Formats: sequence, C-alpha cells, structure tokens
Amino acid sequence: MPYMSQYTYKTTPYTHQVDALDMSCEKESFALFMEMGCGKSKVVIDNFVKLYMDKKLNGVLIVAPKGVYDNWFTYEIPTHLPDEIPKSIVKWSNANTKKNKENLETLFDKSDELKIFIMNIEAFSTKRGTEIASKFLMERQCMFIIDESTTIKNYKAKRTVNTVRLGKYAYYKRILTGSPVTKSPLDLFSQCYFLDPSLLGFSSYFSFRARFADLIERSMNGRNFKLVTGYKNLNELNELLKSFSFRILKKDCLDLPPKVYIKRKIEMTDDQKRVYKDIQRNALAVLSGEKVTINSVITQIVRLHQISCGFINTDKGTTKELDSNRLEELLQIIEEVQGKVIIWANYRHDIRKINKALSEKYGSDSVGMYFGDVQQSEREGIIKGFQDPDSKMRFFVGNTQTGGYGITLTAANTVIYYSNNYDLEKRLQSEDRAHRIGQDDKVTYIDIVCEKTVDEKIVKALRQKQNIAQTVLGEEKWKDWLV
Repeated sequence: MPYMSQYTYKTTPYTHQVDALDMSCEKESFALFMEMGCGKSKVVIDNFVKLYMDKKLNGVLIVAPKGVYDNWFTYEIPTHLPDEIPKSIVKWSNANTKKNKENLETLFDKSDELKIFIMNIEAFSTKRGTEIASKFLMERQCMFIIDESTTIKNYKAKRTVNTVRLGKYAYYKRILTGSPVTKSPLDLFSQCYFLDPSLLGFSSYFSFRARFADLIERSMNGRNFKLVTGYKNLNELNELLKSFSFRILKKDCLDLPPKVYIKRKIEMTDDQKRVYKDIQRNALAVLSGEKVTINSVITQIVRLHQISCGFINTDKGTTKELDSNRLEELLQIIEEVQGKVIIWANYRHDIRKINKALSEKYGSDSVGMYFGDVQQSEREGIIKGFQDPDSKMRFFVGNTQTGGYGITLTAANTVIYYSNNYDLEKRLQSEDRAHRIGQDDKVTYIDIVCEKTVDEKIVKALRQKQNIAQTVLGEEKWKDWLV
C-alpha cells in the first residue's frame, strides 16, 4: 500500500503529485524536478505534514528566492497544509525589530507543534541569517527544503557553501526546481551535493566536471585554467539522477488544468517607497479638490503604477529611473522555465529595458520586440521567428495594446506579465495569444506583483475579471485604489 494512502489531503492532488509523493515520502534526500505550474510546493507540504504526523520530524526550514518565499507564507502553506495540524509559521525578515525577535523566539519553544521557518536564500550570505538557520536546524528534527534550487548552483558562492554546510543538521532534505540545469549539466553538482555528497558519487566539483565535461587547457594573463567546450556521459548522469529524483513536465500532466496562474511578489525599494509616498499624497490631494472622473483617477493610478515598475515621468517630459527589484525578478523567473517565453509589459520604457537586459544575457537574436514603435513591416518577421522552433528567438516582448489581439504565439507555454494593462479585455485577449488552437501544452501565466502598491490591486481585479475603469468610481471607491 502506498505510504501516502493513509494521509487525508486538504486539497486534492493530481495524479502526478501522488506519484511524486509515493516516490519521495520516506526518502531522506530527494529532488523534485517539476516544471513550473506542476505543483511541487503542494507535494513537499503533504510530505512533511505526513512525516510530522508519524512523529518523524517537528520542524521545516523552507528556503527560496525573494520573489518566491513570501508565496509560501501567504498562499502555499495556508492552501495545502491541513487546518487541524498544530503549527507555528515564521517568515524571516532582515529587520532587527522587537516584533521580529519575538516571532523568531516562537521557533525555539519546547512545544510539540510543527515549526515552519521560511527564509529567503539571500539570508544565507549573511552571518545573522546563517546563524539563526543553524540554530533552528540543530534544535528541531527538520526537513530542509531549497525551492528553486538553481540559486545554489554556483558551488563557490557564499550562500551555497553555507547552505551545504548546514544541510548536515537536517533529518530530511529536498530540492525543488523546474529546471535543474539552466546553463550547463554542471549546475547539478552543488544542488545534489546539498542533498547528499554520496548521491552522484563525486567528492568534489572538479572530479564531477572531469567526468561530464570536455575540457581543454587555456592560458590568459599568465594564468592557466581549464575551459569547458562541451559535455559527455550525460546518459550516465541521467541514470544517477533517477535514483533520487522525480521529473515531470506540464505536457505530461494529463489532469492539470489548461491554464495555471502564479504570482511572483517583489518589494518596493527605499527609492520607490519615497517617491510613491509623495505621489500618493499628491494624488489624494488633487482628487479631493476636484470633480472625480474615470480619466482623472486612472491618471493617478498610472503614475503610481509606473513607480511600482521602477520609473517615473517627470513634468519636464523626461523619464527618471528608480531602483527596483522587478527586472531582477523577471530574470530569475526566466532561469526557472524552459522553452520560449512571452513577456507582456505595459510601458515602452519597460519593453526597451527588458530587451536590453535579455539581449545582453542571451544575445540580441534571442529577443523580438512587438509594440507601437516597431514598424508594421517588421512585425510579421518577429512572429514568424518566434513561432519557428529552429529560430534562436526565445523571447517575445511586447505590450498588450499592440500584440494582444489576433496574432498566434503558441510556440510558448509560459507567459509573464512584467506589468499589466488596466483593460480587462486586453488581458484576456493577450492570454489567448498562447492558449489557442495549435497549443499542445498547458500554459503558465506569471504575474510579477509589487507588494503594497496599486500593482497588487490591478492584478487582483484582472484575476477576478473585473473592469478596473468600472470599479474605481462610486462612493469614493477611488480612494481604496490610492491608499
């Protein structure tokens, strides 16, 4: 009888999730290589809850990138963890406040409840973050989970070294990612080494590299080094992975819904907070002193939205760049997905910024821009190049005003909304560019959302299929959008 058959789920699992649980549930070390949208978070939640019920653990340390770790706290755990389980959930914060100290202290009381500690991977580059994680792992019987584990692919990085070192204190370890290999098979070494140094059978990165990479000697500035020119023995590597991993793609999940929606949250920087507060105060003053119209409210919403995206248009007609986490989050998401990607952005400024960043990282021929400034004569070639499976063009970057209607972009099964338009029809139409006749896969839609800004309200309204222009008026509802 499968181990998990004795467990009562809070949310019904898909067939592939049951298979993943049955394969991993009692393993001390395991990798869930599940494509984004396949529900790997639920799998590991059900796994550690069952182990807690069987008195095999009483603590869980979840580590994820900044844009992901908050999602565990606000959505994944509340959605999938059974309500009857006694638990205490603490989210790490860099702020050394009295409240945060009190929250951390709850992790170390002697109660029998399940203690869940959620941290961002960046904290493992700091002394304070590493010390508190170490204390938690040593005082509880823990499962140590690395979500989006490619964040520890660099074996030399400080956070990787600290994560691997602390892993020895965990009773169970899990790595979760949709793309364990982002650039090279060598990315796998430190991820698997975290799980268990013996799994791959190599005691060092260099011996692992020698087995699976073609190397030639090179010299530069008086320094000799080995240059990787290709890879070898990959069938052998795949066989090694099979013994401790579960791999599935969206196209193989027969009962998965055709559309999967994900939010990736980011925080405003101090630079954004300062400007946002000033513009917010001014918007409230302006609208309180005049007759409110849809256009006047939308104008203020646009200004606040632009700040959440990382820029502001000045009264002199220039654009001022603001420090922002949005582009960094986009690049992180792209590292986690495979295949071609549609990226929708609402502003010309954003489209050009995205194009520049992707061109620098992946090559200028990897990106096609599709918005009002692109000549009509060029647009057909961009669509053709994106749809061509043999083309180097991987990214379609456009706005929904120009590209959201009529065209076919079924080469992609990942759609990222870098920033949203406020028009519900444009959102629905843009979703259908990928999800239409000719699409054989499920499609994942990812919204990048800036917390505690009008951006959250825009995405919420669009997800609920509300027309924003119709919701901002009446009984001074516009104030709810601006505060």
